[in-house]
Amino acid sequence: MAHNTRKLIMHGMYLLLTALYSGIYMYVWEKYYNKVLATDRITTDHIGWKGNMLILFVYLVLIMLFAGTYNSFKVGSQSKASVIYSQVLMLLFSNGVTYAQIALLQRSVPTPLPLLAAVGIQIVCAVIWTFAADALHGRLFPARRMVMIYGSRQAVSVVKKMARHDKRFLVCKAVNADEGTEEISSAIDEYDAAIICDIPGQLKNDIIKACYDRHKRVYIVPKITDIIIRGGEEIHLMDTPLVVCKNDDLPLEGQFFKRICDLILATIALVIASPFMLITAICIKAYDRGPVFYAQERYTKDARVFKLYKFRSMIVDAEKAGAILASENDPRITPVGKVIRQLRIDELPQLINIIKGDMSIVGPRPERPELAAKNEELMPEFSYRLRVKAGLTGYAQVMGKYNTTPYDKLRLDLMYIENWSLLLDFKLMLMTVKILFLPESTEGVKEEE
Repeated sequence: MAHNTRKLIMHGMYLLLTALYSGIYMYVWEKYYNKVLATDRITTDHIGWKGNMLILFVYLVLIMLFAGTYNSFKVGSQSKASVIYSQVLMLLFSNGVTYAQIALLQRSVPTPLPLLAAVGIQIVCAVIWTFAADALHGRLFPARRMVMIYGSRQAVSVVKKMARHDKRFLVCKAVNADEGTEEISSAIDEYDAAIICDIPGQLKNDIIKACYDRHKRVYIVPKITDIIIRGGEEIHLMDTPLVVCKNDDLPLEGQFFKRICDLILATIALVIASPFMLITAICIKAYDRGPVFYAQERYTKDARVFKLYKFRSMIVDAEKAGAILASENDPRITPVGKVIRQLRIDELPQLINIIKGDMSIVGPRPERPELAAKNEELMPEFSYRLRVKAGLTGYAQVMGKYNTTPYDKLRLDLMYIENWSLLLDFKLMLMTVKILFLPESTEGVKEEE
């Protein structure tokens, strides 16, 4: 079966689920909420078919928007549990926005019970669909047999990560870049795709061209310069295409609107979170009578040092011997601290840092000066992260984990800096909701023998 035909079948599965969601919602709309609107008018006419089409269109737009944000249809590349979780988030946000829309139309607060019942049925559909779509995807798209072409030990971690997605990737062979072009060329012919990891520039160019010529997929682990070039602007000098890497800070108007959004959203969040913060403060104080807050020196834009505020999650004087990253099952973390770290409540006082202007809502994770200095000894480019303000959430925080390596954090943060937009900021804010309840995102640094 042709590749495009298989993709078309999977797209049909996506359309089927979207049609199910829309049908369930429109039934509840027509059966309950549209009737209420009719009784509130002088006439008994419901919203006509044009109005219903508009309601349906808005709902479909919301489904597509939140599905894209949470990768809700990414079967095959995610676990079934992750797909179901993404579907649930998509449904909650989509139906939440439409409930607000219904409230505006009715000029009152309607009962949410019919819509909640619809969400429950939609979630059941999501679970059944996910298992069926995952099984179908496995049959249509078996794991690609791949060759790894590497130049450093970094390739080991990449292979381990790919092994967790064995339904999608199957690394069958590894070829060192020093083995020569003949060995590499024959390996490319033998397998379905190639992975390039930390190899010299000329050889990388030759491999990409060879894969292009053979219609073979190629996966590239990007270097810092690759990320900077990707963020460049395309221009044309007469008939010559150019890529301009401006390497500037964020544009002035971008900084202005980003700051306005930070102030508005952080203030609203602080008001909403204040009851939870009060309860957290009481629990911390009641446990060991120690201080509630913990202030720590961190870096922000241009290596400016500021005091970052957090709820204390460790024992008093946990770092009297010096700065140490938290490890898995760290004995310094208190029982209260385990809970608030898991739920990210310990980060809430940073809303004050955002209002003060030390941080932004979205940006690179604020690093401690002493740990940043160690990282910069190994990779001087680590300071590139300081082109923008530190953030409460960000690309590395959403896509990575607490124990993501410093080099991977740098690459993720540079992807954010080089592709910054207000739309990206809002997308990362929404994506942050997804990782709040994922335990792997708060993993400590693993202790290796």
